[in-house]
Amino acid sequence: MRLLGLDIGEKRIGVAVSDPSGRVATPVTVLDAGDLSRDVAPLRRLVDDYEAAAFVVGLPLSMDGGEGPQALVVRAAAERLSGQLGLPVTYQDERLSSAAAVRSMAEAGVRSRERRGRVDVVAATLLLQTYLDSKGTA
Repeated sequence: MRLLGLDIGEKRIGVAVSDPSGRVATPVTVLDAGDLSRDVAPLRRLVDDYEAAAFVVGLPLSMDGGEGPQALVVRAAAERLSGQLGLPVTYQDERLSSAAAVRSMAEAGVRSRERRGRVDVVAATLLLQTYLDSKGTA
């Protein structure tokens, strides 16, 4: 069963996918959040292409573990996508995932200008991998 990891931001949505055994997360693409709010077809194609069974969505919790305004925005977007595509959604704490993505890309030698569009897909991959690891499948 494959899972799609989504890092939902205001401008972009990073997408990652698990392997069929649910052990390894792989980066897929970045979708435009504005376009996706009007037409879910690009995400539907990914769901169909990868035969995804569910979404794992990064939830931006505050440092004390509470949900702030951005978490509510992400939950609303995830629930809308879940309803339109008929897939269940699970949330994964994504505190500091973008910072970790930037750090790992910098360590890999990716220049800051090249990181802009890639941070979201790397963050989606990190949050999905964290979820997979927490389920003891890795």
